[in-house]
This record gives sequence, structure tokens and C-alpha cells, in this order.
Amino acid sequence: MNKEKFDIGIEIRRSVLGAEYVDSSIQNATEFNMPMQELVTEYCWGEIWARPGLPKKTRSMLNLAMITALNRPHELKLHVRGAINNGLTKEEIQEVFLQTAIYCGVPAAIDSFRTAKEVFDEMDKEEN
Repeated sequence: MNKEKFDIGIEIRRSVLGAEYVDSSIQNATEFNMPMQELVTEYCWGEIWARPGLPKKTRSMLNLAMITALNRPHELKLHVRGAINNGLTKEEIQEVFLQTAIYCGVPAAIDSFRTAKEVFDEMDKEEN
């Protein structure tokens, strides 16, 4: 493991997904899944998300579209929150999902709209 890339990755991962979620993922990792936590933190976040070629907001848009295409609702919930943290509006997230309806299929987009609504409802409750 590259400690420098891991440290960069953990900071970016916390800023996007929230420190509470990320810290819990690391602290609750077992001998079995810790290598995956290290891989994701070092390569996804420390290598790719740290690159200067795209702003975080754009990376979030791409992730929402790709995760919709892959039909991964658990990851989508995390990245909807991350997208909000990276400056996307609900309207921009809506546009991403409408775009995915055309290129990934209507059922995938409907699931993403449903999942995002759950996240928005949770976030509204947290604010009150």
C-alpha cells in the first residue's frame, strides 16, 4: 500500500462521502475486507479522485450515471450524498438520471430517482 496515496485518498473520501461513514468503514473493517478498503481508498480516491483533470462535481455526475447503469443502489445512496457535498443541486442530479433513462434504461433511472428521493428525505430529516 502506498501510504501517501492512501492518506490523500482518505481525505478526499471523507470530504465527499462524509467522515463518519468513511471512518466507520475503516474502523469496522475486518482482516477479510480491510484490503478492499485500502484498495478503494488508495486507488479510487487517492489516484483517480485526486487527479486535477476533472472537478469533483463532474466526477460525481459521472459516478451517478455509472452507478445507475450498474444498478448499485447502496453505492448510489453514498454518491448522491457525495454529489450534494460536491456542489450538485437536486435539479442537476435529476438531469443526470433523466439522461441515464435514455442511455441506461428507464427501469435503472426509476430506481435511481427512488433511491435519491430516500437520500433527500433522510437529509431533510437530519437538517430538522
